[in-house]
Amino acid sequence: MSLKGKNAIVTGAASGLGKRIAELFADAGANIVIADLKLDAAQATADAIARKGVKTMAVAMDVTDESAVDRGFDAVQKQLGYVDIAVSNAGIQIVAPIQDFKFSDWKKLLAVHLDGGFLTSRAAVRQMIASKRGGCILFMGSVHSKEASKLKSPYVTAKHGLEGLAKVISKEGAPYGIRTNVICPGFVRTPLVEKQIPEQAQELGISEADVIKTVMLKDTVDGEFTTVDDVAQVALTFAAFPSNALTGQSLVVSHGWFMQ
Repeated sequence: MSLKGKNAIVTGAASGLGKRIAELFADAGANIVIADLKLDAAQATADAIARKGVKTMAVAMDVTDESAVDRGFDAVQKQLGYVDIAVSNAGIQIVAPIQDFKFSDWKKLLAVHLDGGFLTSRAAVRQMIASKRGGCILFMGSVHSKEASKLKSPYVTAKHGLEGLAKVISKEGAPYGIRTNVICPGFVRTPLVEKQIPEQAQELGISEADVIKTVMLKDTVDGEFTTVDDVAQVALTFAAFPSNALTGQSLVVSHGWFMQ
């Protein structure tokens, strides 16, 4: 499971899932790029990870902005070298019934997840082809890449879309040694999920405790949240896998919330 000498960029990595993935990649020997909207938060995370003895850098990146994404990847190439691993993790959540969903919110969410996934993976593919050493692209999907939930029409749409994008890139990237996969977590108690609990309680007219028990965890086998460590371990497995035998796939990490 070594990533020694690899250059890995993780978007939305100043906190939550992205941060833990970056930490675990660093433990496996990778040089780490923390990409986030806020440069100060990204720099703080990069500085902390640098104590593990790997090279790090921070870049400010709005994944919905084509020029910002391309500038960020160019900066990585100049400072660390070509990207070997790219994790498209940046995401947001907005919940509402479809009849009340604002079109502006629909477009905002799709832009972060789908436009962001496209722009970051395109930039990564360009560098991986130029390096002639291939690489690994990971998309942060969700159980909602497989299933639907109430109040999440654009989120479910976006997460389904990332699976399609990953499959296309896996076919186009194979001749260059580029592997592309999707990680599909269940509910992980990150700030993104914490924010949803009171929002869903209000929309559904139930208590926050009932949101956790009857909405978020009702279909798990053990009533437990998926952890950031669970997800990061899967990301490391995908990133370290040595061949195209594991590409174009999605792996659900959900305590049985969804079973394929």
